[in-house]
Amino acid sequence: MQPRAPATDLTEARTPPPTRTPPSRRPAPQFLRPQLLLSWLPLAAAAALWAYALPRVGFRAMGDYGLLDRFPAAFYAALALLTCGFLVALRRAGTAPWWPAAYCVALLVALKAPPAVLYDSVRYPWASKHDAVVNQLLLSGELRPDGALSGNMSAYEQWPGFFTLTGGLVRAFGVDSAAVFLNWAPIALGLLLMPVLVLIYRTFTEDWRLVWTAVWIFQLANWVGQDYLSPQGFAYLLHLSVIAVVLRHFVRPGSAGRLRDRSFLDPASAAVPPPTGTRQRAVGVAVLAPLILAVNASHQLTPVMLCVSLFALTLTRRYRNYGLLAVATLIMLAWDLTMGRPLFLETLGTLRDSLGRLTQNSRAGYAGELTGPGPELAGQANVLMVLAVAALAGAALLLRRRLVRAALPLLLVSLAPVPLFVVNDYGGEMLFRVYLFGLPGAAFFAAAALVPAAGSPRGARKPVRRRARALTLHGALPLALLVLLAGFLPSYYGKEKMYYTPPAETALVTRAIDRAPHGALILATTGSFPQALHRYDQVGHWFFAEQELPENERMLADPARHLADGIPPGTDAYVILTRTQDIYAAGEGLLPPGGFATLRERLTASPLFATVEEHPYGIVLHYQPATEGDRP
Repeated sequence: MQPRAPATDLTEARTPPPTRTPPSRRPAPQFLRPQLLLSWLPLAAAAALWAYALPRVGFRAMGDYGLLDRFPAAFYAALALLTCGFLVALRRAGTAPWWPAAYCVALLVALKAPPAVLYDSVRYPWASKHDAVVNQLLLSGELRPDGALSGNMSAYEQWPGFFTLTGGLVRAFGVDSAAVFLNWAPIALGLLLMPVLVLIYRTFTEDWRLVWTAVWIFQLANWVGQDYLSPQGFAYLLHLSVIAVVLRHFVRPGSAGRLRDRSFLDPASAAVPPPTGTRQRAVGVAVLAPLILAVNASHQLTPVMLCVSLFALTLTRRYRNYGLLAVATLIMLAWDLTMGRPLFLETLGTLRDSLGRLTQNSRAGYAGELTGPGPELAGQANVLMVLAVAALAGAALLLRRRLVRAALPLLLVSLAPVPLFVVNDYGGEMLFRVYLFGLPGAAFFAAAALVPAAGSPRGARKPVRRRARALTLHGALPLALLVLLAGFLPSYYGKEKMYYTPPAETALVTRAIDRAPHGALILATTGSFPQALHRYDQVGHWFFAEQELPENERMLADPARHLADGIPPGTDAYVILTRTQDIYAAGEGLLPPGGFATLRERLTASPLFATVEEHPYGIVLHYQPATEGDRP
C-alpha cells in the first residue's frame, strides 16, 4: 500500500488562481484627437474633392456663364467644406493660429488655381502684351521712353521696373517667356500678400480670429482681377508693404494718449506700437525709399495712391510724418518728369476734360453696358459684392466704435483713394482701382462686424451680450462668408468665356503679325485678344471698336469705307478678327448683337480687303486700296 500524499496547506489550496489584468489601451494618435481631427479633416477632404473636380471641368466648351456651369458639384462642395473647416479652426485661432492660416492658403489655391492648372493658354488675353514687353526687352536690351508706340504701349517703356524684374525671372528660370508662369501669378502674389495683410491687421488687433477672418474676406472680395502678372499686381504688393512698415514703425512719441489704456480700448484692440524717435524714423525713410522707387518705376497710378494714403496718415496725430510724404512725393514727381514725362504731360492735358466729372470718371470700361447672361450676372455680382463689404464695414463703424477709434489710421488709408474719382477715369478703370486700394481696410472692418470681441463684458447685461456674441459667431459669420463666396464666383468666373483663348487662335494671330512687314498697321475691333501686341515695336495698331456704342453702330453701316478712311495712304494694313474679339466685343457691349458677324461679313465681301487666312477661330484680311483706274 502506497503512502498517502501529505495534505496541502489549506490556505494554499483555497487561494484562487491569479487573474489576468487586461492590457491598457494605447492613447489615440495625436492627429486623431477630436480637436485636431476637426482641424485637418475638412482641409484634407476639401483638397480631395477639389482634386477630383478639376479634371472634370469642361473649360474648352464654356457657355454664356463661363466656368460657373462647368465646375462640377464636387468643386462647390470643396469650397463649402473649406468654409466649414475654417469656421471650426477659427475657434482655436488664439492658441493655434496656423490652422486658420492653412485654410486661408487653401482658399487662395482653390479659388484661383483652376486656370493655372487647366488652361493651355494665357488667361486674360490682354495679359499677353506684358509677355510681349518682356520679350522685347530681353531681345533688344533697351528702353525707349520717348518712342511713339501704338496700342498704349509707350507707358510700359516709361514705367519698366516690373518688366525688368520679370525678364530677370525668365532668365533665372531658364524658360522661353513669361507666358510659362503667367497664370500662376495670382497664387504667388496672393501668398506674398498674406503676411503683409496679417502684419497690418495685427497692428490694430490682438484677436487672431479677427485677423484671419479679415484675410478670408479680403480673398473673397478680391475679384477685381488685378492680381495677374502685371505692373499693378506687383506695385500693389509693394504699396501695402510700405503702408505696413509705416503703421508699425512710424508712431510719434506721446501720440497714443488714451489708446494705451486697456480700459479705454475694445477688448480686441492691440496696443499702439512703440513710438520711434526722429533718428529711427529717418532710418525708416531710408529703408522705404527703394521700395517707393520700385513702385514709381513699375506703375503710373499706384504712386498716386501711395501718396494720398501717406497724406491721409498725416491727418492723425499718431502718424504725422511729413518727411516720408515729402520723399514719396518727390520720387513720384522726379520719375514723372523724367522717364514718364511723355505720358505724364499727356495726362495733365486731359485733366481739364475729366476734372470734376464724377459720373464719367466712375464708369466701368468703354461702354459700361455688359451684355449676355454671364457678363450681366458678373456685373450684378460686382455691385452686390461692393455693397455687401461696404455694409459690413459700415456696421463695424457703428457697433465697434472703440475698435474703429484705435484703427482710425487704417480707415483713413482705405478712404484716401475715393477722391480720385474727381480727377480722372483712368481709362474706365478708376472704379475698380479705388475699390482695390480700399479693400484691405474694408475687409478688416467687415470682419470686425462679424467676429465679436473676445472676453466677457462686465455689467448686468452680460448674458444678453454673450448670447448676442454667440449668435454673431454661430449665425451671422457663416452666413456672411457663404454669401461672399457665392458673390465671388460669378464676379471672378462669370466672364471667363472672354478670358480663355484656344491655342489655335493664338497661333493664327502670331502668324498674321509675323507675316506683316515692318511699319505695317494691324487693325482689330479691340486689343483684348492673344498676341494683340506681338511685335508692338515694329508694327502699329488700331483697335477701331474701342469707342462708344453709337459710334460703332454708325461704323457698321459701311465698315470697309470707315477703315479705309482711317488707314494712312501707302500703309500696309491687315485686319485680324478672332473668336475672342467677338466674345469680348459682345460681352462688353462694344458692338450690338450680331454686330461682329456683320462686320466680318461686310469686310470679307468688300473688294478693299482680301482674305489672307481663314480659320474657325478667326480670319486675316489684307487691305488692298483701290487704284485710280478702279475708281468710278
